[in-house]
Amino acid sequence: MHAVIETGGKQYKVSEGDVIRIEKIDGDVGAKVQFDRVLMVRDGDKAEFGEPLLKRVVSGEIIAQERDDKIQVIKFRRRKGYLRRQGHRQYLTAVKITDVKAD
Repeated sequence: MHAVIETGGKQYKVSEGDVIRIEKIDGDVGAKVQFDRVLMVRDGDKAEFGEPLLKRVVSGEIIAQERDDKIQVIKFRRRKGYLRRQGHRQYLTAVKITDVKAD
């Protein structure tokens, strides 16, 4: 069984036992989280689609609070002497999916 959930403005295809890295959510390592924005659930040949959401909950456990690799943001205009550099490291939360169940 797998589901499509939405969190942090992005959609993730998850199934039980998966570890996903999502935008930072509050909570300590070991805390339980629930995702109630479930868009689709598929179990074998049967699939349920929400209009826009399903009455299901996907549960998980926070396993890490971390930061992603640094990216370089560069703005450049040729022949104008204009160059701006900026770095960014996104805060992430690693979540292990434990259960997909009806609400």
